[in-house]
Amino acid sequence: MPLAESWRRSMALGISPDQHSPRHLHDPSEVLQLRREHRLRRVMPALQDQLADDSSSGRHLLVLTDAGGEILWRVGSREALRRADRLEFSEGADWSEAGIGTNAISEALVTGGPVQLFSAEHLVRTHHDWACTAAPITDPLTGALVGVLDVSGPLDTISADTLRMVRCAVRVAESLLGTPDGGASPGASASVRPSRQPVLPRVAVQRLELLGDRPAAVFADGSRVPLTLRRAEILALLDSRSQGWSAEELAYELHGDAGTPQAIRTEMFRVRSMLGDAVGSNPYGLAPGLGGCSVGAGAAAGAGRPGGRGAGGVQRSPAQPVRCPGGAAVARPAGPGRWGGGAVQ
Repeated sequence: MPLAESWRRSMALGISPDQHSPRHLHDPSEVLQLRREHRLRRVMPALQDQLADDSSSGRHLLVLTDAGGEILWRVGSREALRRADRLEFSEGADWSEAGIGTNAISEALVTGGPVQLFSAEHLVRTHHDWACTAAPITDPLTGALVGVLDVSGPLDTISADTLRMVRCAVRVAESLLGTPDGGASPGASASVRPSRQPVLPRVAVQRLELLGDRPAAVFADGSRVPLTLRRAEILALLDSRSQGWSAEELAYELHGDAGTPQAIRTEMFRVRSMLGDAVGSNPYGLAPGLGGCSVGAGAAAGAGRPGGRGAGGVQRSPAQPVRCPGGAAVARPAGPGRWGGGAVQ
């Protein structure tokens, strides 16, 4: 049994289930320098956009380690960071088997694949209130291990969906590492200061055409990029409220109680990779002055839930038309498959 083998290895390395502190390899000030020299600094903004939740209500942590399991980055709410600090789950700590025993990060390092651990599957008892999902990030050209991506939090914050999200985020990171700027070698210029942005298109969006069965984004050079109906509805919802939307709000408006902020962040990362600065984050919203043909908030938000209420509190009936200024309208189908069931991609 792999976990039992990991426990035996950990204890042979001197780790006790009653141990609290991990091995610390560097001070926080030293970790800042390690970050500047590490290749993963180039992909960290994309991973934050997909998986992090540093809002006041956020409960999980996004963690990124080097190839040995030393923590280089953590992103989360103040409360999530405080909970992690109590375990010394912090920058500079060694989360390999030799550093703190069996955990998802150490298992990802040993197995070379994605791992999810819950509660007492961790060797150290003080970790039993946590669940962790981790996967290795490798160089797409050489196959060499670059680091480990981990999402950790209280038991009720991690699910099978988290494993799928982490796998998806690793694929994004590895694809970026394969590009000239994303694959910059250690020691490359650190003067480029990455922001929490995906890779953006070079030409600005001029307008959005959200009506009909062929919605599209029109760029300043005249090119048109088709939008799925799902993404057209997201953009219409963004256009419906000037103060923007959090991932939690969009998850509820689009999926109801089944919605998850993580799924929204992944979808919004893809939308922003396509449309660039036309869509802002934290909160999500359209760039000032962009506006296209705007749909009614109730219709857009209720698309995934028959009879659902949208941002404007409008009750949506099946096949209610989506209207734009000027009177044009297009019907959107109702039913759980329209959004939440995944019928439309």
